[in-house]
Amino acid sequence: MLLERYGVVFRELLVREALAPKWRELLMAFRRMEERGEVRGGRFVSGFIGEQFALPVAVESLRAMRNAPPSEETITISAADPLNLVGIIVPGERVPAISGKFVSFRNGVAAEGTAVETSTAGHDGLSQQVIHGRPHGQPGQAGQVG
Repeated sequence: MLLERYGVVFRELLVREALAPKWRELLMAFRRMEERGEVRGGRFVSGFIGEQFALPVAVESLRAMRNAPPSEETITISAADPLNLVGIIVPGERVPAISGKFVSFRNGVAAEGTAVETSTAGHDGLSQQVIHGRPHGQPGQAGQVG
C-alpha cells in the first residue's frame, strides 16, 4: 500500500504514516518483493540514508523527470494530501495535514511563503485561487528526486 501511494518508500517517509508497521517489518517484506522482481531496491531520493524501495514504474517516472526541462508551473495541493511531504522529504518547514491549508510546488520544490486565498472575483461570481510564492530550496539539497 505504501509503495502504491508514494512509488518510493524509505524509513524517513514513515513519519507521515500514523499506522505504518515498523520499518524492520517492512524491510523484510520489501526485500522478499525485490527478490521476486516486484520492486527495485536502491538509492532513488538523494539526501536520505538507508535502503529505499520503488515500484518499477516509479523508477521510470523519476528517470523521465530528471531529463525533463524545468517547468515554471505552480501546482497546489491540499495540505492533507499524502503528497504533502514538505518538511519530511521536500525541504522547508513542515505543513500540518489540516483541511483548508494548501501547499504549492514549483519545479519539484515547495514554494516559500505560499498563500492560497480563495475569493470571489468578477461579475461571474466564480471562485478563483490566487497563489503567491517563490521556489524554496536549491538543486542538490535533501529531498531532490532523481
